[in-house]
Amino acid sequence: MTHKLLILSELADQYRTLVEEAQLPDLVIESAPTPEIDIVLGEPSRIKAALASLPALSWSQSIWAGVEPLLDPASRRNYILTNARGVFGRLMSEYILGYLLAHERKIFQRLEDQKNKRWDDSDTGTLRGKTIGLLGVGSIGADVARAAKFFGMNVRGYTWSSETSADVDKYFHGSDLLEFAHGLDYLVNILPNTKDTRKIINAELLNVLPPHALVINVGRGSAVDESALLEALNQNKIAGAVLDVFEKEPLPKDHPFWTTPNLLITFHTSAPSLPEDIAKIFIENYKLFIEGKPLKYQVDFEKGY
Repeated sequence: MTHKLLILSELADQYRTLVEEAQLPDLVIESAPTPEIDIVLGEPSRIKAALASLPALSWSQSIWAGVEPLLDPASRRNYILTNARGVFGRLMSEYILGYLLAHERKIFQRLEDQKNKRWDDSDTGTLRGKTIGLLGVGSIGADVARAAKFFGMNVRGYTWSSETSADVDKYFHGSDLLEFAHGLDYLVNILPNTKDTRKIINAELLNVLPPHALVINVGRGSAVDESALLEALNQNKIAGAVLDVFEKEPLPKDHPFWTTPNLLITFHTSAPSLPEDIAKIFIENYKLFIEGKPLKYQVDFEKGY
């Protein structure tokens, strides 16, 4: 049986080249939607826009980890949805540990000292012995935990049930959230967007953190109560925050985050979907697909991950 693939991405040419190089059997790559297309590889937002013109769709491979646009209950769900996993952990680890090191070693402060010709030979901090709390310890969280251990950090993990990472010193679940957060030096959110994770970083949680704590969000913007975080930063209840994701993206120009003290902003760029990484997932899943075997990284439409 011949399968027809449609690639929906701004990097479609790169994906096409990588897939063609794999010489996958019985696969034809189309350049536009047709009623016969049964496989789609691409960005969830573009896939959602094309669903109505893909009546034969049986499998959709997202190039992102997050698939929120395709979880709308009003949208079609009569196909297999797989997302990208196992490729973002090291990228996220670089981002998170980079900002932890910048904070402890006062890299941005040292740059200001240089600009102002101010000699400051005071000691900086170290990651060794600090405690990092990971909201979410899936494949990405496990990589972050491993990187944190390399620097001699204590690692706490908050999950719904699983305890699969040996690099986490102590796990917390359910109602243990505040106990998990108490005394953390660093709080890092890596959770997906679900009804249980929305505004999980709220005023109550932030009030438990010590004043020297730093909050980093690389999961989903919905996990943070933005008004509560604004208050915590403006009142110096915590030392700072690093945000890569937001409730509304792009962040509106009139949003107070742009000028909030001790807040560093990036633009949903902590772990890009690199075609060479995502293509490997698609190729592996395609081989399973034509053999009638379960695909890797299937998304439960109800759970959202």
